[in-house]
Amino acid sequence: MAGRRQFGRVRKLPSGRYQARYAGPDGQLRPAPETFRTKRDADDWLADKQTELRRGDWHDPDAGKVEFGPYAAAWIMERELTTTTRQLYRSLLRHHLEPTFGAVNVADISPPFVRRWRAEKLAAGTGPTTVAKAYALLRAILGTAVADQMIRRNPCTIKGASTVHTPERPTATVQEVYALADAIQPRYRALVLMAGFLGLRWGELIGLHRRDVDLDHGAVRVRRAVAELNNGQREIKAPKSAAGKRTVAIPSAIIPDIRVHLAVYAEHGADGRVFIGAKKATPRRNHFNRLWHKACSDADVKGLHFHDLRHTGNTLAASTGASTRELMSRMGHSTARAALIYQHASVDRDRLIADAVSGLVDKSRKKTRKAKKKQDRKSKGHAGDTSD
Repeated sequence: MAGRRQFGRVRKLPSGRYQARYAGPDGQLRPAPETFRTKRDADDWLADKQTELRRGDWHDPDAGKVEFGPYAAAWIMERELTTTTRQLYRSLLRHHLEPTFGAVNVADISPPFVRRWRAEKLAAGTGPTTVAKAYALLRAILGTAVADQMIRRNPCTIKGASTVHTPERPTATVQEVYALADAIQPRYRALVLMAGFLGLRWGELIGLHRRDVDLDHGAVRVRRAVAELNNGQREIKAPKSAAGKRTVAIPSAIIPDIRVHLAVYAEHGADGRVFIGAKKATPRRNHFNRLWHKACSDADVKGLHFHDLRHTGNTLAASTGASTRELMSRMGHSTARAALIYQHASVDRDRLIADAVSGLVDKSRKKTRKAKKKQDRKSKGHAGDTSD
């Protein structure tokens, strides 16, 4: 038995349930995704659908009937990404997203589905950092699906699930940086000092050419970085962000060491590489790490990675009282987040701030006490005056 109404149609099925259908903007007849227990329920659903159409909030329910795997692969291919980021995304998709979502239609990925996937990944022992990165990628891809009007809202709704919680890394003391510079092969002494006191990244240091180092003005221009890819190839690329292209002042204390390095170990000519290995090749991270671990052992410095020298340089810069904007410029960051972390991490600077605040407090209290004594003397003077 079929019923008619002004918008859409409702009919009773042999099962006793009711089916609702309506004509979409494209003229195609669209059935509701489910049947209804009563005709009233079917009518209510049609009324909601009519309201969506009137306010322009309607979207094609078939648009999301696209498998997530191919959609995600196309998403990665279409983005302007560095080679290393593209490799990371493809790895996350292949190992962590496709096994669960690959053959599932984008429209069928629901919040409970996403929560269950995340819980199962963590329970299976996948590292929290990896899960957070995979979740962030899933959320970004499905965010584009929302913009493409394939789905109405993003099913990735877990608060904080994309936040990568990295343990606080150690920093070296000035003495430890020099101990490591003394213990490493002489051709890498300047590399250690520049990492420790300029806060440059490994790829930025390895990417330096002679023309980038201006000892007369005590500055290093960071214009490129060398990235090592998963297949062993290397890529020369621009820094991580526009802010990464910067000029960093060199502490005068290490200029003599850099001058010696340029004279003895660097390639000749303005385009000569500043850091090269014994066989005149650009150093590779895995080979250098062996030299680094030996230097740490010889210098009796435990638990320090080479990248921690960058943290050391940035923490030292923060301890000088540099502003957030100044730290951002020196570190090559486009946001204040990292700069604020280093400012908060500077215990010595915090002690100086606390001492300065204490001085202000003492000065204010001293002034108050002095005023109170003066008032007391004045009050006593009035009390002793008995004349009419």
